[in-house]
Amino acid sequence: MLVEVVYALKDKQTLLAFEVVEGTTLKQAIELSGIMDTYLQIDLSKDKVGIFGRVAKLDTILRSKDRVEIYRPLLADPKQMRKERAAQSKKMRGGKNA
Repeated sequence: MLVEVVYALKDKQTLLAFEVVEGTTLKQAIELSGIMDTYLQIDLSKDKVGIFGRVAKLDTILRSKDRVEIYRPLLADPKQMRKERAAQSKKMRGGKNA
């Protein structure tokens, strides 16, 4: 069955499509893809992985045409960034409630 393994950096993306046997796990597909030889920073003990944008466990059995995604760690907490932008916006408005 056909699956894809995807990893993206800010300026470079890699998508590898290949055949695996039924019963292949998410972790096995990543290992079979060879992507960890190209991107040495991938650490499956720390990095989250998923299928089509949904976080999944490494032992998840893949289905035909699944896209396995390896997620990079976040550089900043999205909630904290929103709070900081809101505070900055409020400061620029002179602290008045809108």
